[in-house]
Formats: sequence, structure tokens, C-alpha cells
Amino acid sequence: MGGGSIRIMNRFSLALGALLAIRLLLPFPELPAFADTAPGITLANSAIRLTFSGEHGEWLGFDSIHRNISLLEGHSDQNLWTLVLLNGLTVLPSKAESFTGQMTDGDPLSLEMVWSGFNLEEAPRLRVIVKVSLESSEAEIRWRIRLEETGALALQAVHFPCINSLTPQAGETVAVPEWMGVYSQKARSLLNPEGNPHGRWEWEYPGILSMQFLAWYSDQGLGVMLSTEDAAALRKKFAVYGGEGSALCMEAIHQPPIGQRSASFYEPPYETVISLIDGGWFSAASRYAQWGRQQYWVKESRLKNNWVNSWARDTGAWVWNRGFSQKVLVPALDLQAAAGLPVNVFWHWWHGCAYDAGFPEYLPPREGIEPFQKALANAHSHGVHALVYMNQRLWGMTTRSWAEEGAEKYAVKNVQGAVTPEVYNTFMKVPCASMCMGTPFWRNKYAGLAAEAFNLGVDGIYMDQACSSLSCYDPSHGHPLGGGSYWMEGFRSLESDIRSRCTGDRTITLAGEGCGEAWLPHLDLMLSLQVSLERYAAPGHWNPVPLFQAVYHDCVLLYGNYSSLTVPPYDDLWPPETAPREPLALLDKKFATQFRLEQARSFVWGQQPTLANFTPELLAEREEEMSFFLQLAGLRHQFREFLQEGILLKPLPLETPSAEVPLSRLSIYAGQQDAVKEYKATIPLVLGSAWLSPKQDLAVAMVNISDETQSVSFQMQQTSYPIPFSGTIHVVGVKQRKQIGRCREGMADIKLDLGQGEAGLILFQAE
Repeated sequence: MGGGSIRIMNRFSLALGALLAIRLLLPFPELPAFADTAPGITLANSAIRLTFSGEHGEWLGFDSIHRNISLLEGHSDQNLWTLVLLNGLTVLPSKAESFTGQMTDGDPLSLEMVWSGFNLEEAPRLRVIVKVSLESSEAEIRWRIRLEETGALALQAVHFPCINSLTPQAGETVAVPEWMGVYSQKARSLLNPEGNPHGRWEWEYPGILSMQFLAWYSDQGLGVMLSTEDAAALRKKFAVYGGEGSALCMEAIHQPPIGQRSASFYEPPYETVISLIDGGWFSAASRYAQWGRQQYWVKESRLKNNWVNSWARDTGAWVWNRGFSQKVLVPALDLQAAAGLPVNVFWHWWHGCAYDAGFPEYLPPREGIEPFQKALANAHSHGVHALVYMNQRLWGMTTRSWAEEGAEKYAVKNVQGAVTPEVYNTFMKVPCASMCMGTPFWRNKYAGLAAEAFNLGVDGIYMDQACSSLSCYDPSHGHPLGGGSYWMEGFRSLESDIRSRCTGDRTITLAGEGCGEAWLPHLDLMLSLQVSLERYAAPGHWNPVPLFQAVYHDCVLLYGNYSSLTVPPYDDLWPPETAPREPLALLDKKFATQFRLEQARSFVWGQQPTLANFTPELLAEREEEMSFFLQLAGLRHQFREFLQEGILLKPLPLETPSAEVPLSRLSIYAGQQDAVKEYKATIPLVLGSAWLSPKQDLAVAMVNISDETQSVSFQMQQTSYPIPFSGTIHVVGVKQRKQIGRCREGMADIKLDLGQGEAGLILFQAE
């Protein structure tokens, strides 16, 4: 590594390799690999020691040998697994009359435990077999569970492994890839409310859980990651829950595909992994990326294969507006002129039905076919493209088509065999049903509607609720009941059908709500809204974090932001008596810092800029905020090799000032009865991130969201970031480029003054 340069053979292996402490290869003295000692069973390597009860196999101990820390508060009632039947009853290890635990085929790093004698009428010979495996020095545990002689057992879920009662640690945090990603430092208290039942959080995969893991860690960095390595993306859940003595617990929940499994056994066809992590949420993401980026969804990513339409890739900014074309396409043209960048529209309420009530009766457009087509043609002549809303699973249960087309037959059914009505529209309060993706009827219905919209001139379809899935228990649909892969197989068929119908001199673009690894081969864009979490979530419970970007940023275009300078909109087709007196009224200017925070997160986390509820008047009425937005949009468009095509690197060692600021919280849509709810929160005033481009260049994105100049200083080292051994450091803003320092012997001391609302890219040039 001489001559003042750094050579990188594989940019992702560098970004997520040894430099980022992905693997914990701990050179500790050899310990006894396995010892069966009363009253428990011990399995250990040089990094981890596990202890199980010799009576019923309860998990009693989980120790980090390196840190000399016990990660589990051992109790005799800590069940390693739980079987849940369709009738709601459970089968527990403690109900077994027989339990054995022994080494597997003489392997001192592999333990097999067997439970039998449950005295179940449906499965009198049921056996539950768990295999626990370690490597010689790695800080991870591999788990498998197999149910034999299941007989007539109606199995709904297998909870395994159950990590019961994690030891409390200072600053403990739970990080969850809930779509983009969130973390909470209040999980233990929220799930163990004084005087109330213990709480429980569950996330389904594939779905709102975008990746197959949960992470728990302390402010000292040490933590536990629970993951599965399921390349088929079978349906499952992950959970965090409370327990006796303010316990904090985690578990994976496997869902057998009823009707597809053998009558004699069930075994999830993948391993569940528990790993020690050291470095917080990014360490978890880095470890998961080692496996996740080897799967088919990366190899078949539409973005990585250059299958995404160029207009979507080149988007400088999105206008997220609603209603007639005059309120959507015309403002986009004005913003495009002000920005000097390609602007496209994310278009809700173009359809002829009331939002969240009349789906899927989208056609004809509410302004009529001919005006709609003319407006789109004019927009196209100016380079503006339209991505229009169509929910990919909801059917309004009070619509005429629901009855005429017999839609109920093809809707998702719960365990009781009934439709579960979903009410999203708080003004009309009408129910909708989720349609089953496993039915050809619904896929054909939706694909036909998408093709009709495409033929009217729209450029793409935003498929709301796309990155989510449901369990369906309707045997008439022809798919396995409950678990399995039918939802993703159905979506794959739907996507293929839509694209095959939308051909000619142009091709269709498909976007979906949320993030999800399983959808990378099928969607061109993913709507990522947690940059605006404070606008819709309970204050102080969760915070956003770019987990998905840390693993898959270069695999899909991310866009979206609730960030708005006005109050939310109201659909003209909703009841007039609840309409707001002043539609899209300006928000108080005291919320300007919140606006900048949301847009800055989108910028430093690599998303395409999105502005909700834009009107041309805002360019003058909110000049400072709009200038801030246009600055970020311009910088991102200029440096797409980093912020769109690049790899997100580990968090910067920033110690930035923070301040308590007012935040607005209001429903996504607002009626007369709604009012802005204000609260205060402490937020960082400077945001930053490090990126590695496809050409192996390094850049750091920085934004000051405050009303004052902020001085930033931090050090970057070649042991953690791919900085040159020797070279220059420049900062590039919208209007200037200047040198701010040098790299010397693989180290860079960054010192930078950022003016009010100023952003910049720090670039490193090797010599």
C-alpha cells in the first residue's frame, strides 16, 4: 500500500470486511468444547459458552468469554421453543416426559437435544429435535429444529430459538429492519409497563421486516443478533417481548406451510443464527450483508442489472402531490425550472374513486380520460414523468365491484376462515379487504388495471403495501395455508404479468411501499418514509436508522419523504363536512428545522429527494426552506456515484451539537377535526455519512440543519475507511470547491465550518 494510493479489489468486501469488524474471530485460549455436567449441559468454544438444563433443556446461560459477560439471566422456566397449534393451544418442552442431550456424531461443537412423550392425542409419538452448532472460534451459534411424527397436529407456528431474559445493560438498544430501519432505547420499559400486561412486538417477513434479523446491543457495543438464513424468503416472524422481572426477550417464529408438508415431520429448511456483535446497528447490518448480498435477490436486482428506466435513475427530485393534474404536473414543471434538475411526480388521487375507500375502481381518472392524457403528454414534452398510485392488495368492501365480481372469494382469510376488514379511511370509515396474492384472479385483476393506466400514458405504478405479506388460510385458493412462499411467488407472477402487458416504445416502472430484500428483483423503486418518522410515530419510542441502506443501498432506488411545508391534504371525494377550512395551509415556520432534518436524512442516507404537497408559491413564501431542498437535490444529483450507486460505510466518529426543537405530528391526511400536535425532541444539528463509489472513491456527505454556523471536526483512519495514504481533501458545495486538508500516513483530520443550512461533499484525492 505504497505510493500514496490504496488498491481495493472488492469495494463491498472492503466496506464490510475486516475494517468494519464484521467477524468476531477471537484468539482466546482453548476451552473444553463440550461438558455434560450436573445440573446442566454446556457447549462452548473460544468465544461463547452456552448452558442448558439437564432436566428439560431450558436455556440457562449465554456467556461472552471475551467480555466475561453473561448475556442471559438464566431461569428454570426459559423455554427454548414453543409450538403453537391452529386452535391456539401450545406445546412446551416442559410437557415432555423424556429429554436427552448429547454430542452429535462425536462432534464436540455440536449438541443434539431431543424431547418426546408429550401425550398428545393428535401426535402420540411426537419428537422435537434441536441441533445447536458452534465453530471453533467464531462468536455465533447455528440452530436447527425438527419435528418428527407430527401425525394430525395442526401446527401454526414454531417459536425457536427463544432468547428469554437478556441481561440488562447500560444504554441497551433494540434495532429492527422495519422497512428502512428503526431503533429504540426504551424497549425494556415499553414492553414491561408497570401495572400492565407485558408487551410484544412482532414483524412479518417477507414484509415490514425488510431483512431477516433483529439486534440488541449496549452503549459499549456488545450485543446479540438473531437472524435466519432463508434464501427462499419463506414466511416467518421475528418478535421482541417483555416478561417477568422486566425481562427483554427475542425470538424467531417459523410458519409451516400447512398442506405442503409431510404428514410425519416439519423442519424449517434453513438455519437460524445467533451472533455476538460489537459495534451497534452497523455491525449487525455488516454481518447480515455477508450472507444477504450473496442471495439471488442481489444477483437479480433490477438496479444492479441496469433494468431500471433511465428517467427513474436520473430523477433529481420527486413532487409528491395529489388530485387533478393541475395540482400535480404543473407544480412539478415549476419546480423543475427552479431546480434545473429532472423532476418527476409521485401522483396520488388521480383515480376516479375515493382514496382508501373505492379501490380498485381507479378508472377512469377523476378528471376524465382526455384531459388526463393531454396533461401527461404535455408533461412528457418537458421531461416530467408520472408514477401513479394503485394499492396492490386492497379492495373496498362497499364498492359495487366487490359484489359484482365476487371478490370476497379471493380475499385473504384468517385462521377462522373469514375476511378481516381493514379501515384506513378515518373520514368515511368504510372497510377494505386484503386480496390474496396467491390467487390468479387478483393478480389478473390488478395487472389489467395497471396495463390500462399505462396505456393512458402513465410511466409507472406505485404499488402501495407492496413490501408486505399476509398469511391466508383459504383452502379454495390452492396455495399452502399460512406459511410458505406463495405470497412472493404470487408477486413475482404479478410483476412479470404487468411488465409483459406494458410493452412497446416504452416500458413500465414499478415502485412499492417500504423496503424489502425479497422485492429487489421485482421493484424499480422503494418508498422509504422513516426519514419522517416523527410526523406519524409516537414521540420518543423509536428513531430511524438506515439499516436497509447499510446492506442494499446500491441494489434499488430509494425515495420518499413526508417532509412538507403545509398541513396534510384532504381528498375532494371524502365527505365535505369534514374537509379543512384552509386546504394545504402553511405550517408554522418554527417547524422549519424539522423539515431540514427530514430532507437531510434523505440526503445523507442516499435517497432520491422528495417534496410533499408542493405548490409554486412555496418558492417565495418559504424561500429558505426551498433553497435548502434545492441545494440538497443539486448536490445529490451531481454526486450520484456516491449517493445513489455507492456503498454506505460505517457511521462517522462525529460528535455534533444537538438542540431541542419543536416538531409537528399530524395524520398523513388531515380533516377539519385534525390539528397539528406539537412536541419537542433533541436532535443532532449536523448529519453526515461516508460513501464508497463504484470506482472505489471515498466521499463524506455533511449537512448543517441549524440556523447558525456549525464547526465540525473528526478524524478518519485507513483502518476504518478507504482513505488515501497520502492526498488532498476538498469540500464541494453548490457554488464552491475548496481544499480543507490533507491525508497523511493513512489518517485525515477533518475540520469544517458549515454555514446556516449548508451542505457539502468531502472528497479525497490520492497523490
